[in-house]
Amino acid sequence: MKLYSLSILHKGATKAHLLKAAYDLSSFSFFQRSSVQEFMTFTSALIVERSSHGSRASVKEQEYLVHVYVRNDSLSAVVISDTEYPPRVCFTLLEKVLEEFSRQVDSIDWPSGNPDTINYKALDIHLAKYQNPREADAMTKVQAELDETKIILHNTMESLLERGEKLDDLVAKSEHLGNQSKAFYKTARKQNSCCEIM
Repeated sequence: MKLYSLSILHKGATKAHLLKAAYDLSSFSFFQRSSVQEFMTFTSALIVERSSHGSRASVKEQEYLVHVYVRNDSLSAVVISDTEYPPRVCFTLLEKVLEEFSRQVDSIDWPSGNPDTINYKALDIHLAKYQNPREADAMTKVQAELDETKIILHNTMESLLERGEKLDDLVAKSEHLGNQSKAFYKTARKQNSCCEIM
């Protein structure tokens, strides 16, 4: 999972222009980096120009995903990632960056600004922080922990069954289950067993 580019743009009437950008091109060869950066800047501007105000979208291009968020006030952000990176985390990042940028940079400067005149230095920090979505986003971290717990639970049930015990035998021997619960289990088991392949 990797983020390659994080850009803030202003969507004008006919054209979008770059206000600030950060890149992580370490996975590309040194001689390709300037061309890749130019292509990412071009793609970001093009997608903002083609997106309507107040919209969020994801566009797949080969092994990359370009996520765009164009606010109603024409401030826009684009993040380019690989296809494995979670889109929800990308849109969380875009929302956060645009909110922070709009608080720090006056809206009067958006239509005429460029990377040299805009004073906003947090993009590199955000790009580095969000390289690992589990650490940057609390929801993704919780989901990863749940997935690990689910794997442990599956392994526990498999080890229980490996010891020669069958769930049917356990249900029959159980003193804690009432007759109605046992009947429900048997009926459910019969309903589900009709489609088993032996």
